[in-house]
Amino acid sequence: MAAPFIGEGGDFVQRSLSGFARACPEFIEVSMDPLFVKSRLTSSNRTVGLVSGGGSGHEPMHVGLVGRGMLDAVAPGHVFASPHNRQIFRASTAVARDNGVLHIVKNYTGDRINFGIAAERLANDGIRVGRVLVDDDIATDDPDSRTGRRGTAATIIVEKILGAAADEGFGLDDLVDLGTRVVAHARSLAVASAAQTVMSTGLPAFAVPDGELEYGVGIHGERGRASIARPDFPSLVRDMTSEVVGACPRGKSVIVIVNGLGATTQLELYNVFDEAARALESLGRDPVGALVGTFSPALDMHGFSITVCVVAEPDWLRWWRAPVWTPAIRTRGAAT
Repeated sequence: MAAPFIGEGGDFVQRSLSGFARACPEFIEVSMDPLFVKSRLTSSNRTVGLVSGGGSGHEPMHVGLVGRGMLDAVAPGHVFASPHNRQIFRASTAVARDNGVLHIVKNYTGDRINFGIAAERLANDGIRVGRVLVDDDIATDDPDSRTGRRGTAATIIVEKILGAAADEGFGLDDLVDLGTRVVAHARSLAVASAAQTVMSTGLPAFAVPDGELEYGVGIHGERGRASIARPDFPSLVRDMTSEVVGACPRGKSVIVIVNGLGATTQLELYNVFDEAARALESLGRDPVGALVGTFSPALDMHGFSITVCVVAEPDWLRWWRAPVWTPAIRTRGAAT
C-alpha cells in the first residue's frame, strides 16, 4: 500500500471540500468554520430542509448528494468520525424552512449523539426538528447489540425518496413517517477481499488472507462478521442477495443498489448487478429501480454491498425516478 495523495499539514478534509466547492460551484457552497456543505439548488415548494452527515471517506455520500431533489445541507466529520454537533446545528439553521428541518442519520453512536445534541439546540431556538434513523446493515442485526444494525447504503434510497417528497411540499411529520417506512423495507450486506488504507500510515487496516473474504464488513472499515473461504462468484452474489431479500418484508417490486466500497471497478460492479438481478428474479422479485456505482465507500476497500428496498407504496418508485441534479447523481430534466 502506498501513502495517500494528500497535501502536507492542515486539515485534508477541509482542503478536499475546498476543491469540491471549486469543482462544483453551480451546486454547492462550503462553510469552513464550522464545516458544512449547503446546496445552491433547491425547490421553492419545500417546507422542510433536509440535512444529513457523517464521517468523511464515504464520498460521494453525503456531500455529493447535495443539490436539487436530494439534500439541502450536509455536515461532514473527519475520516470515519461523526461531525460535531456545532456543524450539524449550523448546517440545519442555514437550510431550515417554515416547517423545520429533517435529520437523516445513520445508526452509529457518535452520529446519534451529535445529531441529538444539535436537535436539542435547534428546538431551543424554536426550529422544529425530525429524525429518520437508517439501520439497514443485516451483518449487525444482533439482538444482543447495544447499537443495532448499522446505517449504510440504504441511506441513499431514503435521501432520494424523501428529497422528491419534500419537493412536493411534504411537511415534517409526513417526511418522518415516510422515511421510517422506507427504512423498514430496506436491508444491505457487504463483503470485502481487501481492507481500506489507513490514511495516517498508508497501511491496510487489516489483512485478508488469499482465498478468503470478510463477510459482513462495515462502511467504517469494520471487519466482517465472519471470515469465509471465498466462494465462486455466482454463489457469493446469489447467497448475499438471498440473505438480503430474506431480511426484507415481502413484496415483488424492489429497488437495488450495488455499491462499491472504494477500490472496486465499474466492470466488477455491473457483473455483480447482473448476477444479483438474476438472483432476484429467481426469488420472484422484480428490480424496478437500480443504482450501480461507488456511492458509499469505505475509502479504498476492495468489496461491494448489495442493498434491496421493497417498493411498498406506488409513490416510492415515482419519487425514486424523480429528476435529481447533484454532483454525484444527475437525471434529465432536474437542472431546469
